[in-house]
Amino acid sequence: MEGIFGCIRHHLDLVLLQSSSSMVVETKRGSWSQYRNEYIAALTATLSLVATVAAAGWSSPAIPALKREDSPVPITADQGSWIVSILSIGSFFGPIITGLVVDVHGRKLTLLLSVIPLLVGWIIIGLASNVPMIYLARFLQGISYGTVYSVTPIYLGEISSNAIRGSTGILVTVMAKLAFLLEYSIGPFVTFRALSWISLCFPIAFLATFLWMPETPYYLLAQGNDKAAMNSLRWLRRLDDNSIELNKEFQQMKSLIEKQKQNQTSMGALFSKSNRKCLVIILLLSCGMQLTGINAILGYSQTIFSKLDMNLNAAELSIIMAVVQLIAVIIPTFVVDKAGRRPLLFISSGGSVLGLVTCSVFFTMDTLGYPVEEFSWVPFVGTLFFIISFAVGLATVPFAILGEVFPKHIKANANAVFAMITSVVVFVVVKLFQVISDGAGTYVSFWIFSLCTTCTGVLIYFFIPETKGKSFEVIQEMMAMKELKSQSTKRTPLLC
Repeated sequence: MEGIFGCIRHHLDLVLLQSSSSMVVETKRGSWSQYRNEYIAALTATLSLVATVAAAGWSSPAIPALKREDSPVPITADQGSWIVSILSIGSFFGPIITGLVVDVHGRKLTLLLSVIPLLVGWIIIGLASNVPMIYLARFLQGISYGTVYSVTPIYLGEISSNAIRGSTGILVTVMAKLAFLLEYSIGPFVTFRALSWISLCFPIAFLATFLWMPETPYYLLAQGNDKAAMNSLRWLRRLDDNSIELNKEFQQMKSLIEKQKQNQTSMGALFSKSNRKCLVIILLLSCGMQLTGINAILGYSQTIFSKLDMNLNAAELSIIMAVVQLIAVIIPTFVVDKAGRRPLLFISSGGSVLGLVTCSVFFTMDTLGYPVEEFSWVPFVGTLFFIISFAVGLATVPFAILGEVFPKHIKANANAVFAMITSVVVFVVVKLFQVISDGAGTYVSFWIFSLCTTCTGVLIYFFIPETKGKSFEVIQEMMAMKELKSQSTKRTPLLC
């Protein structure tokens, strides 16, 4: 595995360098227009996320349509669960593909090529005459999904100035939630095949706009093409050749590349004794995020809401949920560095449990035959509360922690492991959700999610350290200590 994910390490090291107070070029430019080109490049790059995440949101309106009697491709409930979950199998290979090609062919070309399986997938779905064709399409879409999620952060990290890296990073989550909103809003009102052709327009729009964007200056420098790297950096920063700031940043990038050549790290370093506590954290966060059932709930939202007797139909309720989700994911951006990681995770876990238990109780009473029709709004409100609570911490904070607890020379490998573990857990959760719901009842699935989320909150209390306000060096010392529990709970006040 050595070297497969090394390319991502280069990007992470660059971020560390540019964020370092002793090395970063302080920005004196007051006008946001100075960052115009960087925002243009970031927006067009993250259109790839709209295109690929739309494949995840597609299942919510598509599965009910495929189950109807007039379906162009009739499916069973079990086949529907495979259609939803196969996306995760394909996404498992994304980080691997990224590691193999992104340093050879560049960030831009890799991102452009990554949506080709997605394009083929939408065409296959549009022409599908049987279920295996849809399975194949979903697997191909999953490959694009995993690859795009691996490449896009690299591209954003290498083109963005330190002053706007936070805002361009937000685009990853915002564009992903926008994709859900688009699929939820369009899907219920068009035919199954029409939805696939409309969704095909998203990757086409990405290709048509991102094609004109530059390769990252960092990659070009790594390839020894200093002239092209300077041209790229000049366009992104909107500075002339005589700018001291431009030349200083250019020299810093070159210096970092030289240091990286002396810092090659094998995959085995990730599993060394000194990093075991970090591995516990990565396992807890990756599993804990997905065992809340978030992907199952999003993937089957219309199916879940169809069980409710409300004035609004399932499609309209899903649209409301998508709008709330889009707004909610922006909240942590403004509070994570003030409130701290642990408080947000506790609030998120507690709120998620409350929302899930609310749904669990309703579906349990409904299954037992109690008259709950007039309270059909309760599980919908519970779901919205869960979505908001999840977004406050569990959806975003784990990524901040993962960027802090691992030594910089193994961050790339750690992120790759995180992505692959997540893919496996998502597949298991999404596949079993339909099986359990059909076999035992929806309430059983929600009770399982409630229990898992409760356990996640407890484990967070004992194993996740507070990293707010601590330097990278201090965090590494915390990870090296024998009593992680004492560092993360006893010595760190909960609300600091």
